[in-house]
Amino acid sequence: MPVPLRTGEVLRGRYSIRERIGQGGMGSIYLADDLRLEGRHCALKEVEHDRTVPAKILKEARQQFLREATYLARLDHPNLPKVSDYFSIEARDYLVMDYVPGKDLRTWMMETRQQNTFLSEESVLGWANQLADALAYLHKQDPPLVHRDIKPSNLKITPEGLLKLVDFGLVKALAPDEMTVTVIQGRGTALYTPLEQYGGDGLHTDVRTDIYAFGATLYHLLTNQPPTDARQRFLHPESLAHPRTINAAISQRTERAILWAMELHPDERPAAVEMFRDFLIGNREIPTRPQNLAQPYDTLLRLIAKTPERILLWISTGLLLVSLIASLAR
Repeated sequence: MPVPLRTGEVLRGRYSIRERIGQGGMGSIYLADDLRLEGRHCALKEVEHDRTVPAKILKEARQQFLREATYLARLDHPNLPKVSDYFSIEARDYLVMDYVPGKDLRTWMMETRQQNTFLSEESVLGWANQLADALAYLHKQDPPLVHRDIKPSNLKITPEGLLKLVDFGLVKALAPDEMTVTVIQGRGTALYTPLEQYGGDGLHTDVRTDIYAFGATLYHLLTNQPPTDARQRFLHPESLAHPRTINAAISQRTERAILWAMELHPDERPAAVEMFRDFLIGNREIPTRPQNLAQPYDTLLRLIAKTPERILLWISTGLLLVSLIASLAR
């Protein structure tokens, strides 16, 4: 097991470790202070390489990390955390990204489930709209970038309601005629991973891999139940329950879109994320502005702020009724 970084430890003379905020099979994520930019917090994604693999494979893996880190550092999109730096220390590689405050969608979903209810379809589709923007941006890069680990816990909602797709640990650059080394990339999270991602060499994954995970994520958010993983579905096709049998409030259109995205064969899924979004949302008026789950009193305050004339009208009507009742009582 890799030895975790200590609180107060400084990397590269710049990043002072505060605490470990995430951990996975390939390393950890740390919250750190940027000593050059006072007040800036950042997230350090650590990749610990498998030292048991042949030296040639390890060298290729590290070269790939640096190459893909270069791609990520060029990205600039409101729904993606900015990658600002990358470096290596001995057998570990690091990505430095903006720290994203707020709760992830898995936490939102779990809190909703504890209240014996579901996230609203409107909220989930609002987030889906933002996620589609981020994926469309990634997929249009040259070469295209595939995230390969979309899931509720990798989708954070900032206090302002902006969705951020985090954790670039499994990103794959689809460079033509190039073997993709998967020593550091892993295979994603089983519940959201399509069959082609289990190949091991990564050669058969493309943008439709992200679309499958997108659909599986929406399934989980709207039903509070994880979808049956692709391997189980391959053996038992009937094992995936339709979303509306779990949550009858889901619209038929949304259910059809989710099931289309989760087709086992890539050729039977939407070919592009824009195609999936068009089918999912269609002509429905889904808010394009950042969505969040406000508390009831927040919603009331926003209603008052947005519709003062309507509030004044109701107050005036109420006072008129009180006056009329008082007059009749005399």
